[in-house]
Amino acid sequence: MWLIDSSIGRKLIMSITGVFLVLFLLFHSLMNIVVIISPEGYNMICEFLGANWYAMIATSILAAGFVIHILYALFLTFQNMRARGAVKYALKKNQKEVEWTSQNMFILGTIVFGFLALHLYNFWFKMQFVELSGHGDVSKAADGAYWVSQLFSSWIYCLIYIVWLSALWLHLTHGVWSALQSLGLNNKTWLPRVKTISNIISTIVILMFMSIPIYYLLGFGSGI
Repeated sequence: MWLIDSSIGRKLIMSITGVFLVLFLLFHSLMNIVVIISPEGYNMICEFLGANWYAMIATSILAAGFVIHILYALFLTFQNMRARGAVKYALKKNQKEVEWTSQNMFILGTIVFGFLALHLYNFWFKMQFVELSGHGDVSKAADGAYWVSQLFSSWIYCLIYIVWLSALWLHLTHGVWSALQSLGLNNKTWLPRVKTISNIISTIVILMFMSIPIYYLLGFGSGI
């Protein structure tokens, strides 16, 4: 099957499924920053995106793309490890020009996945899952501001999320423009522009996410 056997097919799968992750993060960064501006408005969004069929369909599609992205990355990593056996690649002088993020995308992806699982437990499991299943504190299922306040009142969690978001930023700044390049935007004129735009968008998304733990670390979140 050419999608698995060819390098172009493998890049195509990783690129397309990676787009699901970017869309998921872009939407949630815009949504989450509302909690700083208006906790009531944030709760309205949470209630609107609760156990509704449209929210479930959108969540399922984005989650499926993200899961495929992770599983396929694992498959490619183990495939590469098996192909080279016990022999490790020697670092050559010309490899110094290769970006660190490019060489460590799997490690960064693993860190991102680990903290994403923690994030899902802290929010999705206590909110949408509770609303769907009816098990747990249903009265707080749509009170996103409450759960944000509960979590980020702990400076440890604030620092954990900042570290996670830093790894996510490194993963995105390489992954977004690399995905677009794999999808055909590899013109010498446009590639540098695409890379710059991708880095700017990735940075804005991460800063919106990171503003929440920083907001609490600075002591402004006690009233939420």
